[in-house]
This record gives sequence, structure tokens and C-alpha cells, in this order.
Amino acid sequence: MGQVLHANARTTEAIHREIHDSKESIGKAAKRFNVNPKTIIKWRKREDTDTKDLPMGPKKIKSTVLSETEEEASVAFRPLTPLPLDDVLYSLQETIPHLSRSTLHRCLKRHGCSVLPKKERSTSADKKKFKHYPMGYLHIDIAEVRTAEGKLYFT
Repeated sequence: MGQVLHANARTTEAIHREIHDSKESIGKAAKRFNVNPKTIIKWRKREDTDTKDLPMGPKKIKSTVLSETEEEASVAFRPLTPLPLDDVLYSLQETIPHLSRSTLHRCLKRHGCSVLPKKERSTSADKKKFKHYPMGYLHIDIAEVRTAEGKLYFT
């Protein structure tokens, strides 16, 4: 069977061996094999027997798959609090440190609880209307916000 190459590969194992054993200059070898000079340097640094490409991707594989108990805890926590996804994530990360936002979302979606139920809207009778003022008066609402520095007022 032939060697399987990825779409952008320009060299095979045979060419790797030839580059490694070649005594010509880096520039001449790069022209001859139609590759970047860095490729020539890379294959000349390799050991004699190693002509295969190294695997790409992370060296230490990190899995974010949840165990059954972690998944059950996440699903049970969701209906108890009407928190958005990010707040649920921060709350659960204390007990499940490897939990990521996407893993949590996929887990909740799989169990049908990723979307919070819509809050009941108040009827128009519950809404208060502004007091009626005669022409020429202006109604201004002021909001008070308490901070560490003291009270702030917004209009």
C-alpha cells in the first residue's frame, strides 16, 4: 500500500530520507525538492531512523467529557436556580474543575434543560401608570444605586 499524505504534503518518507542523507547546501536542496529551507533543516536534524511525520495536535490530550455523576449533578442543579448558563458554570466549576462552558451547554441541551423557562409576564392591570400632571410639568424618574463609595443617583 502507498503512503497516505495530507492534502498539503510535498514530501514523502523517501524524500525525507533523501533530504536527511543529502550533503548539498540547504538552499540547493530546498530548490531541488521544491520545499522551504526550514523543511530541509528540520529533516536533517532528525535521527537516522525517524522519517515519519510527527503527529499534529496537542501532546497532552485533555478530555472534557463528564462522568455520569457529574452530568447528573449539572442537570439537577439547573432547575434549582434560575441562573444564566455562565453563572451555572461558575457555580459548578467549584465541584467540577474541568467543566467548560461548551461541555455544560451540550450536557444541558442533551437533557432538555439548556433554555430557562420564560418568566410569566405581568398583566396590564398590574402596571402602574404615571401620575397625571397639568400641562407644563415634567416627570423625572431617579434611580438610587448603592456602591462602596456611597450612593449614586441616576436620572
